[in-house]
Amino acid sequence: MKTKSLVSITDLSKDEIVHLLKRAAEFEKNPNQKILDGKVVATLFFEPSTRTRLSFETAVNRLGGRVIGFSDAKTSSQSKGETLKDTIMMVSNYADLIVMRHYLEGAARYACEFSPVPIINAGDGANQHPSQTLLDLYSMYKTQGHLDNLNITLVGDLKYGRTVHSMLEAMWYWHPTFNFVSCKELAMPEQYKKFCDEKGIVYHETTDFGPDIINQSDILYMTRVQRERFSDLMEYERTKSLYTLHNSMLDHSKPNLRVLHPLPRITEISQDVDDNPKAYFVQQAKNGLYARQAIICRSLGID
Repeated sequence: MKTKSLVSITDLSKDEIVHLLKRAAEFEKNPNQKILDGKVVATLFFEPSTRTRLSFETAVNRLGGRVIGFSDAKTSSQSKGETLKDTIMMVSNYADLIVMRHYLEGAARYACEFSPVPIINAGDGANQHPSQTLLDLYSMYKTQGHLDNLNITLVGDLKYGRTVHSMLEAMWYWHPTFNFVSCKELAMPEQYKKFCDEKGIVYHETTDFGPDIINQSDILYMTRVQRERFSDLMEYERTKSLYTLHNSMLDHSKPNLRVLHPLPRITEISQDVDDNPKAYFVQQAKNGLYARQAIICRSLGID
């Protein structure tokens, strides 16, 4: 297996996605292996992260590798004016793989142009988040038993939410139906609706987060309105709390419904949902460890 970067979920074929999901299941059975002995992975987070960074670093540690890097760009030479290109070129001297989160869309693809080692995109602006998508697919497969013909409701920030953008581009292989629930200011961008049209994906748009939508869903995917994406804070204040899931709203939902969220949550899932067996977002985050172990091994050519 050749070493490979992962910048967008579209870098993967259906067979490659299925292979990674199977490998994630294997790692869930046995997450502690010494298959990265002698390997160094750099985690470069130019934007804040908790789950993504820690799960990548835990994945490396549990597989016997070593981690270097930074979690705050202010502690890197970027604060001195160093370019992204120079940072990547320098770090590639020390690491076999770079995991990078950046606030600019396209930064990971740009880094791939000159990096001699593979790049894994851990989120670039409002663009892509492929490792989150793979853990989301793994979570859906585990809870539903399959990925075919699922009714998936995406709620909240569909404009800037890179996790929902990546999901659309991955799930089309399995013929889903999507419900896009958002205010007009945060609606799904036209380019992703065009993608759905081109791929024959059925989708419905609404501003109403009511029982008709919830009760037909297999997956309810809540998202946070992301303050860091707004240049107009007044717009953020108007939209941040428009959609909140309360436990009573799940009373007549399908038995197989599961509530997912890429986290962190703010106000969009009430605390009273946490004890409902349909709430799956904590386990979902845990699944990220296994999905990212599979991704790391793919990028390093370890089969």
